[in-house]
Amino acid sequence: MAQRSLNKLSATFVAKTKEPGRHSDGGGLYLAIDGDGRRRWLFMYTRAGKRTELGIGSGRDLKLADARALAGEMRAAIERGDDPRSVRAKDKPGQTFGEFADVFVADLRPSWKNAKHAAQWETTLKQHAAKLRPLRLDQITTADVLAVLKPIWSKTPETAERLRGRIERVLDAAKAVGLRSGENPAQWKGNLKTRLPPRTRLNRGNHTALPYEELPGFMERLRAQHGTAALLLEFTILTAVRTGEALGAKWGEVDLEKAVWTVPAERMKVKAAKAGDGQHRVPLSPRALDLLRSIHVTLGEAERQPESLIFGRSPTKMLSNMAMGMLLRRMDVNAGGKIVTVHGFRSTFRDWAAETTPFPHEVCEMALAHTIKNKAEAAYRRGDLFEKRRELMDAWAAYCS
Repeated sequence: MAQRSLNKLSATFVAKTKEPGRHSDGGGLYLAIDGDGRRRWLFMYTRAGKRTELGIGSGRDLKLADARALAGEMRAAIERGDDPRSVRAKDKPGQTFGEFADVFVADLRPSWKNAKHAAQWETTLKQHAAKLRPLRLDQITTADVLAVLKPIWSKTPETAERLRGRIERVLDAAKAVGLRSGENPAQWKGNLKTRLPPRTRLNRGNHTALPYEELPGFMERLRAQHGTAALLLEFTILTAVRTGEALGAKWGEVDLEKAVWTVPAERMKVKAAKAGDGQHRVPLSPRALDLLRSIHVTLGEAERQPESLIFGRSPTKMLSNMAMGMLLRRMDVNAGGKIVTVHGFRSTFRDWAAETTPFPHEVCEMALAHTIKNKAEAAYRRGDLFEKRRELMDAWAAYCS
């Protein structure tokens, strides 16, 4: 490589520039600045016909001279026929999981079209894998991995499985560049499979659920649909109720002024109806209220009667219980290769609440009208935590928007 193509950047420029983009220093070395002002050094190279972008350090912590030295070693490795990633591994023999994971995510970020996907990786590896972050990569054991998985394995199985898979990928990558040796302690088959209970997936029987990360995009698509089934499905998701409860909703059950919908005991699932008088009070979020009011203003006097169905084919004829499922099929909404079910959105809600909000377990369970088996928690059944559930459902509606 010609010498004149190297060392294009000055130390002053590197220290002061805030312009987003990739600034070439030559020889494959770039200073990358994103839209939020985050800075990192990249080394770009082609090996075996494949173009690769490799993160080599933070633009804040790694000086220009050090970045150039690393890039020079990597170019030399390529000329020898070696993998340039081995240079980075050699440079940090005692690298921690957290340090390596952050660089690993930064390297993968350009390949992810959805910015939320990268954010989810970062959140998972920083929050749920916090205990692993200070550990040296070559010292992480199966016991260390179990320490971060066990607390959430049964409580939030989908998050636990994603976390396990991401830890496994990070450790595989560390092994590939010489920072680890031996078996991967996050491997499922022949390892964690013998140490953890069978995995519980969102696909419970026929109730395939949409991952909550994909819900806002789906809701945007749903609101572009027309017809009663689309309105009913949005209302069902916003209120997290069962299909039958939403299908049978009547105007007399709704108090638009107080923003509450009271589902009578006879339409509640048997187990849920055991508590109190069997009714289930559902707090209506601003979006749920807007949806109901948008329907209400279009109706004639006869269609607004207390016994009139809100989402019926007529005031007295209920919509088919297949209507929402058929809509999901037409929209081709799937998870894991299977069409998502209406009931599955309750699982989506529960996972979102458990993984991303501070609301207590009993509040989330009561929002779903679940029977609380724990005696201490069941004491809350003396009240229905309505105001706390209102805060939860408002937060859910805001997430769905």
